[in-house]
Amino acid sequence: MICQSCEKRQATTHIKTIVNGELKEFMLCPECAGRLGYGSLFTSFGPDLDRLFGGFMDSYTPQISGKRCPFCGSSFEDIAQSGKVGCSRCYEIFEEELMPSLQRIHGRTTHSGKLAKSAGKAVKLQSEIENYRKELENAIKTQEFEKAAQLRDKIRELQKKAEMEGEE
Repeated sequence: MICQSCEKRQATTHIKTIVNGELKEFMLCPECAGRLGYGSLFTSFGPDLDRLFGGFMDSYTPQISGKRCPFCGSSFEDIAQSGKVGCSRCYEIFEEELMPSLQRIHGRTTHSGKLAKSAGKAVKLQSEIENYRKELENAIKTQEFEKAAQLRDKIRELQKKAEMEGEE
């Protein structure tokens, strides 16, 4: 297939985007993909991985280094080749290298999953307070001051509740 951008070269990168619920697909050659910011993390590891992972990874190209995780022995190159992180400590060891790709793939770099049913009341309260704080920030940015005042009051109420539970 021919690149849909330059209409000259062979397309090797398939880009899918969803904007406002509408799916759009593009086929791009490596030059146009790189120019548009869809370069591949795996370019230094050969064309097969580049074709396999296409535009899903950041345009960051890692420098080959001898750095290894002291806990599992993985190098960043091992992680890039396999697509799997060796252990939980690799996220700390290779944070600088991993964060751009994680941001691009997931849209954020912090976990925002559900709390375990066994999590204590204090943990659940802190999570709820944090969610309200994010809502408060958004309300202030969008100048919804009445909503912001209600959220502020709710946060204060939950903080008092958390303090009382901490005293028990």
